[in-house]
Amino acid sequence: MFTEDQFIQLSALQHYVFCPRQCALIHVDDVWNDNVFTVRGNILHEKVDTDTYETRGALKTVRALKIHSFRLGLAGKCDVVEFRQSSTGAPEVMPVEFKAGQPKQNISDEVQLCAQALCLEEMLKTHVKRGAFFYGKIRRRVQVELSDELRRQTEETITAVHDIVGRKHVPVAQYITKCKSCSLEDICQPKAMNERKLKAYMKELYDI
Repeated sequence: MFTEDQFIQLSALQHYVFCPRQCALIHVDDVWNDNVFTVRGNILHEKVDTDTYETRGALKTVRALKIHSFRLGLAGKCDVVEFRQSSTGAPEVMPVEFKAGQPKQNISDEVQLCAQALCLEEMLKTHVKRGAFFYGKIRRRVQVELSDELRRQTEETITAVHDIVGRKHVPVAQYITKCKSCSLEDICQPKAMNERKLKAYMKELYDI
C-alpha cells in the first residue's frame, strides 16, 4: 500500500510508454513545454472536463471524476465514466478517455485507460471489463477490452514509473524518430546528447 504523498499521476504512465526520459523530465525534473499536439489535447479536454454528470435512461455519465488507488499508488482523473445497468441488473462501469489525435502504434493510451479502470475497481469494489477512447481525428469511439495481458503490462509500467520517480532518475537521451513529435525535444536535446557521447568515445579511443 502507498500513502498519498507517494502517489504518481496517471498521465506519467503514458509519458513513460512513449519515452522513459520524457516521463522523468516531466515528473522528476518538473519540466514541461507545449507543442501543437499538446495544445490540441488541452483544448479537447477543456470541453470534456466540466465536473458534471447527467442521466439518460439507464445510463449515467460522470465527467472529470477524480480517482486514485492506494494499492498502486496512483491518482488522477477520468475524462468520463459511464455507469449503466446491465441486462442482469448488475451495474457496469466504463471509463472513456478523449484524445485529440488517432489510435497510436504503441500501448500508451491503453495503459492509461487500464490504470483508470484499476483505480475504479479499487474505489467502487467492482470489475471493469472494458474501456473506450473517443479519438478526435477520426471522430469515433474505440472500445478496448481490459485483458489480463494489458493489466499485467499496466502494472509493470506503474512499477517502472514509481522506480524512476522514487530514485529521481532521469535516463540518458537517445535520439529516435518519435523525438520529432515530443514537446520536450528542445529541452531534452537528444541529438546533442548523442553527439557529446560520440565525441567522448572518440576522445577515449584516440587517447588510448
